[in-house]
Amino acid sequence: MSRDTNQADERYLLFPTAFGTCGIAWTDGGLTRLQLPERDASATERRIALRATAALPDEEPPWVQWAIVALQRYFAGRAIDFSSILVDLERCTPFHQRIYAALREIGWGNTTTYGALAAAVGAPDAARAIGQAMGRNPVPIIIPCHRVLASGGRIGGFSAPGG
Repeated sequence: MSRDTNQADERYLLFPTAFGTCGIAWTDGGLTRLQLPERDASATERRIALRATAALPDEEPPWVQWAIVALQRYFAGRAIDFSSILVDLERCTPFHQRIYAALREIGWGNTTTYGALAAAVGAPDAARAIGQAMGRNPVPIIIPCHRVLASGGRIGGFSAPGG
């Protein structure tokens, strides 16, 4: 994306899932954040509203509505392909943007390791940086950081914001 993402451009709303209330934020360029359920809806809203200055919209765009339905189906246990959902990663570093783009190529039921993902983005010695990117993933589930494992197939110690 070539335009600057302005904090005032970001809108958000809350939506119910089988696991609790999630929050979603977006700009005209795509989703900027997904807040996984907190202990209650007000805590989720506090987290998602930290950077969004726009009030809840009267009506979200159709592509945001579709993203919400897809996430609700995902949390209900359905296999969902999120690859067509637009994401706006303008606030992320170019390196993180490359990582997230590569990660979006990993389909449902598949995993990779921090080291393999580092190699895939041309930085084979950057496994720790890959882990840090997973911990900063602004759109978990849509960018499937949960599919990245430590060497030997172990679960790593990184968690997305709110994850």
